[in-house]
Amino acid sequence: METAVMVNAELAKEMGLTEEEFNKIKELMGREPNFTELGVFSAMWSEHCSYKNSRKLFKLFPTKGKHVLVGAGEENSGIVDIGDGLGVAFKIESHNHPSAVEPFEASATGIGGCLRDIFTIGARPVAGLGALRFGSLDNEKVKFLFKEVIRGLAHYANTAEVNAVGGDTYFDESYEGNPLVNAFVVGIVNHKNIVRGTAYGVGNPVYYIGGDTGRDGVGGASFASQEITEESASAKSAVAIGDAELGKRLREACLELIEKGLVVGMQDMGAAGLTCSSCETASRSGTGIEIDVALVPQREKGMTAYEILLSESQERMLAILKDGKEEEALAILKKWNINAVKIGRVTDDKMMRVKENGNVVCEILADALTKKAPLYDRETKEPSYLKEAQHLDRNSIKMPDSLNKVLLQLLDSPTIASKESAYKKFTGIDKDTVMVGAGSDAAVIKIKGTKKALAISVDCNGRYCYLNPYNGAMMAVAEAARNIVCTGGRPLAITDGLNFGNPMKPGNYWQFKKCIEGLSKACAVLDTPVISGNASFYNENPKGAVDPTPMVGMVGLIKDADKHVTQDFKNEGDLIVLLGENTADLSGSEYLYLIHKKKNGNPSIDIDKEKAVQEACLEAIESGIIKSAHDCSEGGLAVTLAESCITNSAEMPGCAIKLDEQRSSGIRTDEILFGEAPSRIVVSVSKDDLARLEKIAKQHSVSCRVLGNVGGDKLTVSEGEKMILDLPVKSLSDAWRNAIPSRL
Repeated sequence: METAVMVNAELAKEMGLTEEEFNKIKELMGREPNFTELGVFSAMWSEHCSYKNSRKLFKLFPTKGKHVLVGAGEENSGIVDIGDGLGVAFKIESHNHPSAVEPFEASATGIGGCLRDIFTIGARPVAGLGALRFGSLDNEKVKFLFKEVIRGLAHYANTAEVNAVGGDTYFDESYEGNPLVNAFVVGIVNHKNIVRGTAYGVGNPVYYIGGDTGRDGVGGASFASQEITEESASAKSAVAIGDAELGKRLREACLELIEKGLVVGMQDMGAAGLTCSSCETASRSGTGIEIDVALVPQREKGMTAYEILLSESQERMLAILKDGKEEEALAILKKWNINAVKIGRVTDDKMMRVKENGNVVCEILADALTKKAPLYDRETKEPSYLKEAQHLDRNSIKMPDSLNKVLLQLLDSPTIASKESAYKKFTGIDKDTVMVGAGSDAAVIKIKGTKKALAISVDCNGRYCYLNPYNGAMMAVAEAARNIVCTGGRPLAITDGLNFGNPMKPGNYWQFKKCIEGLSKACAVLDTPVISGNASFYNENPKGAVDPTPMVGMVGLIKDADKHVTQDFKNEGDLIVLLGENTADLSGSEYLYLIHKKKNGNPSIDIDKEKAVQEACLEAIESGIIKSAHDCSEGGLAVTLAESCITNSAEMPGCAIKLDEQRSSGIRTDEILFGEAPSRIVVSVSKDDLARLEKIAKQHSVSCRVLGNVGGDKLTVSEGEKMILDLPVKSLSDAWRNAIPSRL
């Protein structure tokens, strides 16, 4: 039983609620809440669960599309139709605050929770990616966080036998002390097996399935809705502990229950645990739910109703079974050695009613916790740093003495360098499914039983968003789509992982709003609706907020898996061609940051031009003439060429590039080589197919220029008679492959 606690505005404030919110709770309930009820409101009305500071802006997102089966906000994961009676379900989730405190456990549970979001809806997970952001690897604490996060992700993925196929990792001082750990999981679902997180059918039994409930993670949702301070950095009790082996068995059991049609609805007990899954399933259905927490399997003694309801212990599901199908369901759960207990039933009174040994301890309208949660418009103000940061005096950027040295330094930058040493730790790869794994523009996953494949990418450059949130967010969508297109895939939809500082600070909220507007615009033009996502605020450390980082997870469809393309050059003598225009822009580039110690400029993108470049590339790939395709992004054209030479370690052909025709008036050599203007793709074709490529590019009004050809064992770039880059491919490979291991 609960101890008597004085419930008042002061206690509400301690639980993260404002006085106005406390008064609204009393109004909705028609009385004062008790301690447990206040705790339930505190969790469900936290930013982490209610999106109270962000949901209004989500209305800007394009969420509908001819392929969308389950859209944003409907369920824990969205689903897009891919034909043949199949859908692709995908979702990105953040586990930032816990990862700053307990990186191994938190990153493991981060991917575990995301996996559950996928199989809860009836989809079998086929790929996992990590979108990670850390401070500088010169910092000992950052090295520790990086190693432990990778270890945690690998431990869970390997044990759960999930294909880890890449992602993206950046290193920048803004993430010092507050790393971003976003897990992105993709699954395949049969249309007939799609299950919603609903509690339909009055009288249907409500089952608790999975691991026992402990005190780990109590208050986790509230913990994720405040800034990290020196004190909270040691708040390990707010971090839940995962069990990957149990997670794997739970997945198989749940998928079998769904396959056999025994389930009315199902939801993962994620943030706010049993509270969230109970009230959300009832609210979605317009029904009610009644449970008794004394029936919940507990691994710790003397747990209160409050603790049981708000525990975030992992590997637990709430399942509403079909009445009369319980025996069949329990036999399946027993076969997979999964604990299952009937804890309640579906009612028709719209209440979330919680008992403890038959006594009511919490009774709240389900909609009061979900649909009636407060929504805010926060104050916005352009940050004071912006004007100065956007100013970039080209004349103040000194041309380096050695461009060879610069290219090697860029390849040695941990943000650009190969992440091979990290993803080698992921071993559970199904070779029959994974056609292209980590280390390419996008992963390619074969869809069993069809000719098709999925192309999967996750992208965002926080530096661009720091300098221009609107354009930076558009560029994140554009790059994710460009990566998909470079494999031969047509982009379908996105999931967004929105990582920002404290929304109460007008500058942070301005960045957030601008990023939402940019994402919305790019998704509308590129026809990639938003089908799911996650917002994570309060990503700050004592020095300030992280760079605004709206991660974009994107999935595309390759019609014929055998026609997929990779980024590495293939044949001696092939022509290297640039689709898109070289423009003079060093804004936000790694070159500017690393070599000149500047975080300046005003990144820009013409999203219609971007679409044209992508359409031209896709048509060329589908016509079968493209041998390799690699998008220009971090490090610019020089790094794109280098990576095309060295990605495939078994065969590393060189290339000879001539810049004579590349020089537009006033563009400097370092801008051509290291500028990061978007809407550019480097492809290779045989000489016989050049005319065909030029014709396709012309039809799309896209610039198409021959840069040089594949061959030799060096990367050389000449300008007229002058050789400006001349490096052995082996030197490039060594710099790129050893950068991260040498720092650890």
